[in-house]
Amino acid sequence: MKDPLRRRLRARVLDGVIATGRRLPGGLVEAGIRSLGTLSRGTRSGRLVVSNLELAFGQELAPARREEIRRGLIAHTARQARTWLRLSRGAPPEGANRDRGAWMDEAVEVEDSIANLERVLASGRGAIVVTAHLGDWELLCATLRRRGMQGAVVGRIKHRDPASGFWPELRRGYGVETIPQDASPRRLLQVLGKGETLGLLCDLEVRRLDGEFLPFFGHEALTMTAPAALARASGLPLVPVRCVHRDGRYRLSADEPLELREDLPREEAQLELLSRLNLTYERWIRETPEQWSWHQPRWRTRPGDLDAVPLSGRSTDANVDHQAPPPQYD
Repeated sequence: MKDPLRRRLRARVLDGVIATGRRLPGGLVEAGIRSLGTLSRGTRSGRLVVSNLELAFGQELAPARREEIRRGLIAHTARQARTWLRLSRGAPPEGANRDRGAWMDEAVEVEDSIANLERVLASGRGAIVVTAHLGDWELLCATLRRRGMQGAVVGRIKHRDPASGFWPELRRGYGVETIPQDASPRRLLQVLGKGETLGLLCDLEVRRLDGEFLPFFGHEALTMTAPAALARASGLPLVPVRCVHRDGRYRLSADEPLELREDLPREEAQLELLSRLNLTYERWIRETPEQWSWHQPRWRTRPGDLDAVPLSGRSTDANVDHQAPPPQYD
């Protein structure tokens, strides 16, 4: 069965945009996206940015500061797109073409706190890396791989949508595998069993995966339970890692690992762990608010609106984030 026509057309348009972007100077690409971004305020996405900022910060920030963050988000998105185009040209971490990724060594400063991740990996049981749609998560992944860390990330690959292949192909170009989110949980545990890293992006709402409502910026937000379930199944902590832009460079850092509490009942322990992870993300976002995905409907679903749909029962056409974590591991 052929892919839907609109998706085939969208994929061709995307391919053309990417091909053109690769040929243009990076500064010109970034400037062009910034210009387009200034027109976005009246769009649905632009309005969501404004409403989310108001919801999260309320009277804590003056309107002028919220507007400053909105404009900063446009600049960040442009810088991010420029980086992704560069990554999409390929940046192999090893072999004869390794120098093609040498620009990352200058673009990213890896802070000493990376030792938090290295200590977990030293056990030989792998590491669960959790990050957010903050800063540049693709550059984060590519940098860890360039430092010699083997592993994979979990990402949604839409069926019958050729455009969705961009992300797995981009990661393959810098040496990282994308595991579909509907893969068997055993596949994910196998990555950890080999002593490798498994990356999860788990800060946003995904309505068709198992979730619980937990506080995020003072409001109940549908939070995916998969990271805590994976931590319980593997016996590993969650290691929060971020890569944010500061003072002209990206800075990659790792927080202290978040352990599952053994003194609590299983379900309570998992929710407590997820609550701490939400607090970690909230702290990160407050430090660099212009680098988070405010255009995403983080607080869209309210308690009682709908029930999570098991992965086996979800529609292949569902409009869900392309890097959602896997399902439960019970």
